[in-house]
Amino acid sequence: MASSAQQHVNEESYSSRQQRSELENMADLPSELEKELDRLDEEFWISGDKLKQIVKRFREELDEGLAKHHQNIAMHQTWVHHLPSGNERGTFLTLDLGGTNLRVCEITLHGHEKKGKEKTELDQKQYRLPEELKKGDADGLWNFIAEELEDFVKNKGLDKQYTKEKPMPLGFTFSYPATQARIDHAVLKTWTKGFDISGVEDHDVAQQLREKIEERNLPIELICVINDTVGAMIASAYNDPKTIIGAIFGTGCNAAYMANLSSIGKMKEPDRRTASAQSDKMAINCEYGAFDNAHRVLPWTQYDKQIDAESPRPGEQAFEKLSAGLYLGEIYRLIVLELADQGLVFKDQDISKLRKSYSIDTGFLSQVEDDDSSFFTKSRSLFRDLLNLSPSDVEIELSRRIAELIAFKRRWAKALGEILGWSDEEKREGEGPIKITSAEDGSGIGCAIIAAMELDRLGKA
Repeated sequence: MASSAQQHVNEESYSSRQQRSELENMADLPSELEKELDRLDEEFWISGDKLKQIVKRFREELDEGLAKHHQNIAMHQTWVHHLPSGNERGTFLTLDLGGTNLRVCEITLHGHEKKGKEKTELDQKQYRLPEELKKGDADGLWNFIAEELEDFVKNKGLDKQYTKEKPMPLGFTFSYPATQARIDHAVLKTWTKGFDISGVEDHDVAQQLREKIEERNLPIELICVINDTVGAMIASAYNDPKTIIGAIFGTGCNAAYMANLSSIGKMKEPDRRTASAQSDKMAINCEYGAFDNAHRVLPWTQYDKQIDAESPRPGEQAFEKLSAGLYLGEIYRLIVLELADQGLVFKDQDISKLRKSYSIDTGFLSQVEDDDSSFFTKSRSLFRDLLNLSPSDVEIELSRRIAELIAFKRRWAKALGEILGWSDEEKREGEGPIKITSAEDGSGIGCAIIAAMELDRLGKA
């Protein structure tokens, strides 16, 4: 008799088990592990009808966010009114506060003088965010950022090239839900990505940063605050004017697009008049990580429920916790730990490192799933170096299959095509009416381009 998972294969083209036929199994799994995989497959599998139901509710929440304030999906106004011309030029400093690192970049835009990757030059330095910072206070956060900003500026000699009278323009990528009354202002509404820093929510992060920059007497002027999704869209459009959406699949998940002002029902009339003087469009930062916070349509596994319950903000960022990079590795860890505690894997090995929350990131899953090294030596090294484990052939094969169940990356294009009714030919990866491309360093380059566009609007370019 076919297992329930195999029946799903027959019903849906993008079932997680179908993809296993694309892999050459290097070890047969014992029946008890096959049974566990069937159980997991059943728990993670989503039917085509369910996907369409989710999409329908997603569209409803997008519309609700445009119409009213304080909705699940916030649909924040960004005050970015145009896609770039592609001819923006200048040298800019950018700051990117992500979920794991702080990145400071010096970026030069060459406009139409050059093409492709040569249109931009980037010099950057990355600073790891201390774990204690994520649960600290506002003063600790902004002091850390300003200190690293000062370090970058002085090491690059930028403090000799710019002055307080002629400062270097700075763009700040702040990828957390924030409302903006103008482009150089952003009030944090709620922390995400595991952050819980006091004294920042409901405050203007731009002003908090400016105060620390002024304390250090740095020759820098903050020009804009953007979300990384907007940056990704702008960076892509700088080279490809056909770009319509910027999306981020990283520590968190989110997207941005250019909306008609007429569709933003919640916009105040004074803001609408101000915006209309610039354009009939505005970039919207969706903040869809909070989709279905009410738990109306998204299917939750036992692992999702555990992650939510143990997170700093239970009940918030529902979709993000089910799909974003910060959490996929944790879902994987919980599954493998459960199997280890049942005595099905890693018997007689020390699994203490496996018990540490968030000890596995999404990169681990990708490397295990895509490992093409002889005898899977890369995967074995990952397990040894990160978890102090020595997996058998069976455990390597099991890990590959679990990674497939969680990550789904081979089925993105197929699932998209299923939802939108594409033909079988169009569903193949890389084809179809929608082309998915990579925006090179959207959070940095996109931020610099937006700063250039804003300086041009102010007549300072």
